[in-house]
Amino acid sequence: MILITGASSGLGLACANRLQASGWTVIGASRRGSSPGGWQPLVMDVDDDESVTRGVADVVAQHGRLDALLACAGWGLAGAVEDTPIHLAKAQLETNFWGAVRTAQAALPEMRQQGGGRIVLMSSIGGVLGIPFQAFYSASKFAMEGYGEALAYEVAPFGIDVTLVQPGNFSTGFTASRLLIDAPEADNPYAVAQTKAIGVMEHDEVNGAAPGALAATVERVLTAARPPRRVSAGSLDERVGLLGKRLLPFRLFERAARGSLGV
Repeated sequence: MILITGASSGLGLACANRLQASGWTVIGASRRGSSPGGWQPLVMDVDDDESVTRGVADVVAQHGRLDALLACAGWGLAGAVEDTPIHLAKAQLETNFWGAVRTAQAALPEMRQQGGGRIVLMSSIGGVLGIPFQAFYSASKFAMEGYGEALAYEVAPFGIDVTLVQPGNFSTGFTASRLLIDAPEADNPYAVAQTKAIGVMEHDEVNGAAPGALAATVERVLTAARPPRRVSAGSLDERVGLLGKRLLPFRLFERAARGSLGV
């Protein structure tokens, strides 16, 4: 049995549908509590402590256990750092990072008591490579990377595995629903670069891989005898960037990356 947050749309929905078809009992959580697939919906707001605590407790009470958690809830925010209101920057991390933390903390006691479990955290290639004009999205995923790695050490003695999944560009409704911070004036110093970078980003997303490919990666992680700590998914070019950042001198990597990032 698996609990998936952010299951009503995007990558979360693709994962819920695939796992349901593969025989998993899927509980799909979202604020709307809708189920576009055949799995069981759950109304849960990952931004709210009480909602998460109650939601996870209800799942355990109904099913008697919690084998796996897939933390997918998230949204996008784009714009220049200088122009982004702090309350929106905080809201980005509240859902994308703290939402996953809340849900994992609620799930861990049950997983410990039952002798094991799996936690899959939806990170991003943007959690390893900083994305211009998506600084706070990247910050939320960079935070997820450190959190997931540290958490894995802590919970391994209890038979709990943690995997960070790092998607690249996938074609979902995420692009259309992203919140854009407009450059406030025509002569704003970031306007030209922001328009270009976001245009490149949106083009790559709309022409990205089908979300079913990401769902297949998640299923392999959940069924692996020894799940990896990290796994990337997406085009070869995007995934090569992860290797390039590790191996190349940073100035050389940065120079090579500028074009693909639209700057």
